[in-house]
Amino acid sequence: MNNNPISKAMLLAAGLGTRLKPFTDKHPKALAVVNGKTLLQRNIEYLQQFEIRNVIVNVHHFANQIIDTIKVNKGWGSNISISDETNEVLETGGGLKKAAWYFNDTENFLLMNVDMLTNANLNEIIDEHFQSKALATLAVTERTSSRYLLVDDNNRLCGWKNTTTGEQKLPRACNTLHTKAFSGIHVINKKIFELIHQEGKFSMIDIYLSLAAENNIQCFNYSNTKLIDVGKPENLITAETMFQ
Repeated sequence: MNNNPISKAMLLAAGLGTRLKPFTDKHPKALAVVNGKTLLQRNIEYLQQFEIRNVIVNVHHFANQIIDTIKVNKGWGSNISISDETNEVLETGGGLKKAAWYFNDTENFLLMNVDMLTNANLNEIIDEHFQSKALATLAVTERTSSRYLLVDDNNRLCGWKNTTTGEQKLPRACNTLHTKAFSGIHVINKKIFELIHQEGKFSMIDIYLSLAAENNIQCFNYSNTKLIDVGKPENLITAETMFQ
């Protein structure tokens, strides 16, 4: 029996993966391998642990390699749809908006970067999402980063800052600000599609910042879990020591 109220997810796999060169000169980053399994397979199987077996994957860079791999492996037991961004990569926000049709029959869904590997218990962030009645709940950790989400004492999103450039956006005034690093996992209510007015190429973080003042966007701390962004060659090596 499926006790998880979320049954659908999207894996963001359309990016050029420039940080993973030279591998991505000939392959999409989703097919980078950690201990014999591609990042795509690992995250499809990760979602299956939480009874999420309906997944849409967006593709752009070497799109046919991803499509062929899914077909050959019969989706590793999941029902996988494709959102084709071959003509133009749309970033995280534009990519999700293009795939909005896939979520017509569900109230809430999960969005995840294909190059993020974790052992986090998704049921925890899903429970928090429902309890807080948030528009979106974002996984974060307390790690060093150049870009941070800014949250209040109740973990509600207030803004964003870039410590390298000094740029800061604070759409929602908060008395206390805590810095959290975003971890590429979102639980989202489909009401968000009614509120996205941007067109073409744009990021989900920009969407959240544009909505933060009038909508409850929560952050959920996963600092005590295994989690790694496998976007760089050295992190692929590290990931092999973390995930068997």
